[in-house]
Amino acid sequence: MIRLAPAVLAALLILAGGSAPVWAAQKPAPDAPAPQAVAAPTAADWRTPDPQDILVIDTNKGRILVELAPLAAPNHVARLRELTRKGLYDGRSFFRVIDAFMAQTGDPEDRGTGGSDLPDLAAEFTFRRGAETPFVRVADQTVAEIGFIGSLPVMTQSSQLMPLTADGRVSGWALFCPGVAGMARGGAPDSANSQFFLMRQAYPSLEKRYTAFGRVISGLEVVRAIKTGEPVDPPQDVMTRVQVLADMPASSRPKVRVIETRGAWFAAEIARVRASLGADFTACAISIPSEVK
Repeated sequence: MIRLAPAVLAALLILAGGSAPVWAAQKPAPDAPAPQAVAAPTAADWRTPDPQDILVIDTNKGRILVELAPLAAPNHVARLRELTRKGLYDGRSFFRVIDAFMAQTGDPEDRGTGGSDLPDLAAEFTFRRGAETPFVRVADQTVAEIGFIGSLPVMTQSSQLMPLTADGRVSGWALFCPGVAGMARGGAPDSANSQFFLMRQAYPSLEKRYTAFGRVISGLEVVRAIKTGEPVDPPQDVMTRVQVLADMPASSRPKVRVIETRGAWFAAEIARVRASLGADFTACAISIPSEVK
């Protein structure tokens, strides 16, 4: 389980004891201005996500859909599915919510000191990307490449290094853009268990320090509407029910589709946003539309 001293409740994320993390006083990266949209996508520009990879989080503020990213964090994704199917997340509160940062939940004790009865997880701060990985590059920084794996924004080492590595792969890690879902932990890297957080704004200081397991594809406005506090004063907003989309009855299962990041529409959107923002362009400035019916 995650254990926290009371004095650490003021920290920006659960770190068990000790001094505040070096990024605690940093200002969050602001949202980029929203440029005008390009022409509407066609049917070929959409994809239907695997229903095993969609968490449907119903809250008292509305519904949030998170697309899981097993290519980036397979063990954490498996844990989220398992705990969801056990019902552990039903009724859990958002006990620590920081306005320009994140909303944290998933603690059976609803205060940041608990976890499930399962073992803690080994960190998956980084992953290995190969030539077969469905990576869509949006920026090449020579020594690193920025892009997307599905809906998850990532950065990796240059693909030119692949022939030089023993496994033919390079290291990659998630970018903590708005909507990215990360696993909370204690002071030890391998201490994540059940608690997680949803990013309200971009916060790059978390990269390679916390495991990202997915991204909100619908309901970011709900995440940003959750009551704030460190800890949140009662009454706290709650996840009334959390389900894996594949487990929902057909009669109540939402139909979900997401823009295909490997499609023509997304390529045009990247070019438009880059032209609009110039030197301020980042992957976090790119929105990935979804439809939920």
